[in-house]
Amino acid sequence: MKSLTKNFLFFFSVLLILFLGFFLGTQFSIDKNGNGVIAFDFSKSNKVNRILNLIRKNYVDSVNIDSMENLAIHEILKNLDPHSLYLPPVQAKAQTENLEGNFEGIGIEYYLLSDTLFVTQIRPQGPAEKAGLQKGDKIIAVNGEYVTGKGLLAENVISKLRGKKGSRVKVTVIRNGKGNIQELEIVRDRIIVSSIDVAYLMNKQTGFIKISKFGANTDEDFIAELEKLTKKGMKNLILDLRGNGGGYLTSATALADQFLPDGKLIVYTKGLHEPRTDYLATTDGLFEKGQLVVLIDEGTASASEVVAGAIQDLDRGYIIGRRSFGKGLVQEQFSFEDGSAMNLTVARYFTPSGRSIQKSYDKGVADYKEELKKRFERGEYVSIDSALKDSAFVKSNKPYKTEKGRLVYGGGGIMPDYFVPLDTSYYNDFYKQVSEASILQEFVYRNLIYQDILPYKNAFEFTQNYKLSDNHIKSLIKFIKNRNIKAKQEDIVKAMPKFKKDIKAILARYYFQEEGFYQVVNNQEPYVNKALELLNK
Repeated sequence: MKSLTKNFLFFFSVLLILFLGFFLGTQFSIDKNGNGVIAFDFSKSNKVNRILNLIRKNYVDSVNIDSMENLAIHEILKNLDPHSLYLPPVQAKAQTENLEGNFEGIGIEYYLLSDTLFVTQIRPQGPAEKAGLQKGDKIIAVNGEYVTGKGLLAENVISKLRGKKGSRVKVTVIRNGKGNIQELEIVRDRIIVSSIDVAYLMNKQTGFIKISKFGANTDEDFIAELEKLTKKGMKNLILDLRGNGGGYLTSATALADQFLPDGKLIVYTKGLHEPRTDYLATTDGLFEKGQLVVLIDEGTASASEVVAGAIQDLDRGYIIGRRSFGKGLVQEQFSFEDGSAMNLTVARYFTPSGRSIQKSYDKGVADYKEELKKRFERGEYVSIDSALKDSAFVKSNKPYKTEKGRLVYGGGGIMPDYFVPLDTSYYNDFYKQVSEASILQEFVYRNLIYQDILPYKNAFEFTQNYKLSDNHIKSLIKFIKNRNIKAKQEDIVKAMPKFKKDIKAILARYYFQEEGFYQVVNNQEPYVNKALELLNK
């Protein structure tokens, strides 16, 4: 065993050194889009190629050189920082499509209902709608090949439905939950996906816009939605960046520019090999005067923290929620000829006051002190001012001043101006089991959408008036028990209010798209309630 371990470590060390030589021996070039591309030159007769060939031809056992190279790459990058990483070709393509906001396919959203692909949304004027596919259809075959069964995986179905623009795909569907089987031929097209999750008026003067990522077109999408809401009379805005993990820095600065006057510093970046670069607001801002509230939480990271930091440092609006993730590093993507890529940290970014919000890499350093975190979760602090009285917090974080002289702190995320504690009133093991098994979605799609003929004209009417009947609740409890999930009566009682709201939100999304979903979710939601309270003042 010791000999085997020793041989493996020696072999891995050789490969690690091999990769370093391989990496340092690459050629760097600029592609047609101005992006940095690392091209490996296999034509040179060097030690790297010789060692690879010797291993392939002479090593005692069969070795997957590619997988060992990937392992070596991961080992190198993980010793730099938490955000430099290597992306295999499939992941690199998926990340690019996600941030670029487009892909080639048929334009549907779906849910894997046990062993069947259930269509939940059809993109208006998209390929699927033009071919006659309807919401509620169950896709059972693609190009004559059945895609049902317990082993059904989303990735397999996506690969079958996606394809080049102009190519054709045949889908076999069951309509209206009955035995009505139809075959449709769909011509694939390029699908453009907005990075704005939802934009709507909460009342006559207050708009709500949620952004889940900063993609290539986020600023353009935002401006389009902002203009629509402004025409409807919006004067105040709630910008929801909860769960926004970031994206392109330039998209974030372009968004922040919409709120800030000309010449204001939004953020600056610098690194060992990157000179300081200032990102300044321009005269193009469309919402420089209206009242603004930004919602953040522990999932708000990177580019979204740039926006929140600028708004806070320049005293442009309120920041509400929980401390953000704390990612103050900038990555540049280097592409490889095989389709893989490397996201390498090249700079740090700093908010207008000069603070870095990057949290410590050291896992032994508690974020903002564990005791302070516990006090926040118990709701003992209601604002940043009361939080800053904690001496441990003050001593562990350097203070900075906003434009109006308020104290803010760096070194681990954006601390909100008003804290909203995590709601755990409904949470228990029973709720966790039901949620993780996606039982509520299955219950809705199996039992509610075909039964209920909604008398509601729009999402607002639905949100205000729809209620689950007692029979629905009884059916839900029975449905859960049939999935072998057991719970005490008090656990059911505790979780039921959240179940009702979750089910209502799922139904609202099905009938009224994202606006319906968020109107239900935001109704009497603590974050939104606090935002509305501040705006009303």
